Amino acid sequence: MLPSELKTEQFSSYPPQARKLASDHLLTLRKLPLSFLTSLLREVIEYDYKFPAERRALDRELANLAALSTRQWSEWLDEFEQIKMSPALEKFDWVNSPAQFVELLSAYLWTTHQQDAFRKAATDYGNRLHAAVPPENPPIARLGIAVVGQGASISEYPLFRRLRSHGAYYTQVNPEGGLQTLLDFVAQRAKSHPAPYAHWYIDGGQEASCDPALVCVSYQTLEPARNILLGKMQRHSEAPGNGPENLRSLMAALRPSDLHLDKSIPDPVLARFQMKLLTEGSGTQIFSTTFAQWAARETLRRVQPLTLLVRFAPRQRQRPMNELLSVSTQKIEFDAQGSLVDGDMGAYYNWINQQRLTGAEQSAFIAWFENHNEAIAIGPAVPRGTVSKTPTDLSRILSWTV
Repeated sequence: MLPSELKTEQFSSYPPQARKLASDHLLTLRKLPLSFLTSLLREVIEYDYKFPAERRALDRELANLAALSTRQWSEWLDEFEQIKMSPALEKFDWVNSPAQFVELLSAYLWTTHQQDAFRKAATDYGNRLHAAVPPENPPIARLGIAVVGQGASISEYPLFRRLRSHGAYYTQVNPEGGLQTLLDFVAQRAKSHPAPYAHWYIDGGQEASCDPALVCVSYQTLEPARNILLGKMQRHSEAPGNGPENLRSLMAALRPSDLHLDKSIPDPVLARFQMKLLTEGSGTQIFSTTFAQWAARETLRRVQPLTLLVRFAPRQRQRPMNELLSVSTQKIEFDAQGSLVDGDMGAYYNWINQQRLTGAEQSAFIAWFENHNEAIAIGPAVPRGTVSKTPTDLSRILSWTV
């Protein structure tokens, strides 16, 4: 089937809001090249489970496509029209399985030496879209906080060295009540600037506390779902003839109900998001620091939150893969010192990813070595590349930074 043959009833299997979105823009969808349309439908079919920022972006993109003049349409999409498709791809059920189609298309582009042409078409389109429909600025300056080194002792490792040139490094921070100070601050911020999914607390271990004003995600809370998933992964890896590609297909086909997340997380958007953290991230099922870092990355990329506090917890020590995949009742040995290094790098990546969002020049970022006296603060009012040895606490640092 070709895009020009699309009919409203062909979207009957889509979730309600996605079905309405596709029907409302049917005339636009019919005109799109198949090589482009399927990537767009991959986003449309997930519309009901997207966060507000993602929905607004998709709404604006579809509205922009509908408003293009004939000349603009040619400029924006002719490169996609030049991509040659095979009859097998055209016959595939790309309406109901756009994600699977995109995977098949990627392989086909490589075998037909069209990958470079497609990449250029996608890059050119993305640049035009960004110019025509720029991302929205946040209503308040964003704040990112990273808490690292839970359970670690003082180390010779030079913490926050990648961040120091961008802000003020504090060496005499009073750690007493520090974590609660940060949690209280982000909770109050959420109450002062309420918005759906705008304020997050992600914990690589067990949540210290979860204020109802915050969206809270933790590695420990997801343990039952992780164990179910690890069991599926282990059984798959032990079956003859299975490889990484088969495992990827298995993971992509899972739904929140397969991991019992629909029972523990009543919000379907959050249930699907947390399922994807476990099924799309590499190592998020077995390493807490990897989970915290990937969860932060995906939250910044997809949600574009106003507030994000990420607390890194000790991860288990490296073991043979077959042991890591097993749901073992044996006591797990943790590596607090190694996790401190993980958390330090994670804090740096969090800051980088926050800087990629709109309003980066006004955003603030704080990282703290939990229960110790080292911290770094970055913000428009903070002098860059400075070191403070004056005794202080996190409450003061917050007041100077945010």
